[in-house]
Amino acid sequence: MDISIKDQIKLSVGQGENRFTMSRGSFSYKQKTSRRSVLSRIGERKTENGYILEFKDQRSGEKHYLSVTDEKGLIRISYCDENGADTSGRGVNRFWVSVPAAEGESIYGCGETYSKFDLKGERVRIFVAEHQNTRRIGDKIIRETLIGKRPNFSLPFRDYESYCVAPTYVSSKKYFVHLNISTFAVFDFKNPGSTILYTQEAPVIYLKECESFEKLEEDLTALTGRGWALPDWIYGGAIFAVQGGCSKVNEKIKAARDAGAKVAGIWSQDWCGCRVTGFGYQVMWNWQADENLYPGLKDEIAKWKEDGIRFLGYINPFMALEGPLYKYASERGWCVKDKEGKDYLVTITTFPAAMIDLTNRDAYDWYKSIIQENMIDLGMGGWMADFGEYLPVDSVTASGEDAYTLHNIWPELWAKLNKEAIEERGKAGEVFFFTRAGYTKTAAYSPMMWTGDQHVDWSKDDGLPAVITAMLSLSMSGFGLSHFDAGGYTTIMKMTRDEELLLRWMELSAFSPLMRFHEGNQPSRNVQFDSSEALLKQSAKMSRIYASLGWYLKDLAEEYNREGHPAVRPLFYRYDEKECYDTKDEYMLGKDLLVAPVIEKGQTERSVFLPDDEWIHLFTGTVYSGGNHKISAPVGCPPVFVRARSVNKDRIIDSVRNSDI
Repeated sequence: MDISIKDQIKLSVGQGENRFTMSRGSFSYKQKTSRRSVLSRIGERKTENGYILEFKDQRSGEKHYLSVTDEKGLIRISYCDENGADTSGRGVNRFWVSVPAAEGESIYGCGETYSKFDLKGERVRIFVAEHQNTRRIGDKIIRETLIGKRPNFSLPFRDYESYCVAPTYVSSKKYFVHLNISTFAVFDFKNPGSTILYTQEAPVIYLKECESFEKLEEDLTALTGRGWALPDWIYGGAIFAVQGGCSKVNEKIKAARDAGAKVAGIWSQDWCGCRVTGFGYQVMWNWQADENLYPGLKDEIAKWKEDGIRFLGYINPFMALEGPLYKYASERGWCVKDKEGKDYLVTITTFPAAMIDLTNRDAYDWYKSIIQENMIDLGMGGWMADFGEYLPVDSVTASGEDAYTLHNIWPELWAKLNKEAIEERGKAGEVFFFTRAGYTKTAAYSPMMWTGDQHVDWSKDDGLPAVITAMLSLSMSGFGLSHFDAGGYTTIMKMTRDEELLLRWMELSAFSPLMRFHEGNQPSRNVQFDSSEALLKQSAKMSRIYASLGWYLKDLAEEYNREGHPAVRPLFYRYDEKECYDTKDEYMLGKDLLVAPVIEKGQTERSVFLPDDEWIHLFTGTVYSGGNHKISAPVGCPPVFVRARSVNKDRIIDSVRNSDI
């Protein structure tokens, strides 16, 4: 793809108004377009490193311009004035830029998608939102009540919303497109010969074709940003989820270790207290240690750390109305406001909460100090930095900026605050956090993503299989490190986690960048890692396997931070075969491991596609050539393969076998 693409670029402009309605972070969107003009191309003018393309609205006579430049193969397209200077455009706030698409291509990226990996043929909405909305869950409950469970069912893609979006996509023909925008957009991939990029601000578009996907990700992440150092201790074993107080933590640590588990950390999201609602056991959003539930927590954390176990917590940008932190912030005017100047109270699941105003410097610094004093100084090794998607577009912020223009970048600000809190305490490389909400720059601020609130089931849209698609799509959007809640999160009505599901989720988690469990929103209704001897034995085994590969996973994290190559990769990243571009239920973990998880209930063997190479089954030692194979997959022996020609082959095999499997 070179400067000659200028001949295929088309432009339309218009004007319109948005109508957003938010319910629990999910956005219903309508717009009223007062005009749209398809512009005629009337000429071009050569510049020092490109061209200025001239267009005309034949009805009004207005002229519009696009600058197209080439900087060492990086094509830049921007809406400009007649002299080539970028401009926002007078009298227009709708832009449709048509860029060429390659014949027979597949499209990946746009942030995090769950049921579809190849986006060709779809229209993708670029707007951060709550993925698990009440309509989506309600429809599923009704459907399963009437006709039973259908794990392979997928909702129409038009219903898609995502915690993490990116104005970025990658083609199977080895080129990427990235837009420098922050407002609502739609990428239309329905036309075989072109892609229409619809934006509501004057776009700046970057395109580049590369000789390999490795080079493509290097150049893409050079634009969007890369992560930063993860602590070495995370590779020492699993992070087990435990709630209910210090004595419960000690009890669970002992059970795990007695079973032979490698315990890197304990994650207690209720460190600051809990509230019991109709949705389940939830966190009290007052970011201070709950001395009733966790008496002497600082001393306990120090003891656990001395014993080689880090303690992790939880925080988000909201504050519980019942807590003293909200009172303190509200009295100083530090919360996001509504149009009447009152604190904007957002309903999350069943209760309202107020959001800290990240555009208020005093509020921003105060919230950062909360993390530093109440979490880092307490001794935490990390935390879940949840939410970031919920900024209402009709809210009022201290900066005076339109909340609509801030909405997509709000998760960037939230991740930036968390990163600064760690860096200013001198804890980079020792303390980390993980986020679910994201936009372009989140990749540079957050050391790791997690895939959000999966259902505790086998459903392709929202359950165990969805995390594979989510990680792959994040990888092709510039987010190179991601993981998930082992076991899932969301329990509603008859949807509960059973033993088989957790056993299989553990296998997947052991071959991922981070092994971390979740108790779910209703812990008592879900099996946990120690609910049976089989589960305890499996959790111990998989934690040892994960720890045995710590050296390999650390190398992958460093490679991403250094060069932009993701840890979880689609098969086509290395193998140029048609089946590799179609596969979304297998992945490469780095260059050397191919993981084909069991993702169907009752499955004890699965069909596996292996690219054209020689592969060694990590658990049985059987050697396979490329092609389609039926692989036996009893619990505890997932289909995972190492490349026979890898320089790391012997070390990987020895590491796993020496973990006492």
